[in-house]
Amino acid sequence: MKLLNGKIAIVTGGSGDIGKSIVKTFARHGANVIFTFYSSINEAKKLVLELKDSVEAYQIDLSDLNSSENLVEKVIKKYGKIDILVNNAGVVKDNFLLKISKEDWDFVIKTNLYSVFNLTKYTIYPMMKQKKGSIINMSSVIGLTGNIGQSNYAASKAGIIGFTKSIARELGKKNIRCNAIAPGYIATKMNSHFQYKIKENWINNIPLKRPGSPQEIANCTLFLASDLSSYITGSVLNVNGGLI
Repeated sequence: MKLLNGKIAIVTGGSGDIGKSIVKTFARHGANVIFTFYSSINEAKKLVLELKDSVEAYQIDLSDLNSSENLVEKVIKKYGKIDILVNNAGVVKDNFLLKISKEDWDFVIKTNLYSVFNLTKYTIYPMMKQKKGSIINMSSVIGLTGNIGQSNYAASKAGIIGFTKSIARELGKKNIRCNAIAPGYIATKMNSHFQYKIKENWINNIPLKRPGSPQEIANCTLFLASDLSSYITGSVLNVNGGLI
């Protein structure tokens, strides 16, 4: 059963581990997927070659408002609609607060939070005309709990949760749903820079005693994108193995 048959979906950060899993899962379930990437050109090319006609890739800086508007215009011109938006793009620049530079603070906030505002702002126009749509924003367990050395990342991911809940209230009357996913410790390249001892401590604190996989996040994203979740909006889905 294809849960997204005929749907048009935009997925940001599509060349990362979680993004690739989302793109592949959506395509497998019948969606045409437009995914964005910032710097991982080779990974994006591999994904397009693998999925062929089901996907398109755009290299874009989504922290720029005009670039986000142009992307939406291209998608509408070609497909005439946007059914699903997954704001998944994200970066980390970890450091203690005393050592975080303004450049690193701005880079994380702009990439993780501005991009959500920019693309959502323009995507809701066609969704409002359609009187239907699903927006999924990728937050993090760190946005709920905070973490030492990640004040910039935590601030961006907490902001996404507040944004999600507000947009859900604004757009519910137009039958546009907006939800967030808050992954816990997921085995991705983004998390590979942490020392083994830190990873071991995290896993010991997880009731399921293992990290999650990108596919497990993609499965939850599929649920929120599909009509299986038609009465869910303004929610934060915690996908963390029972961590909190």
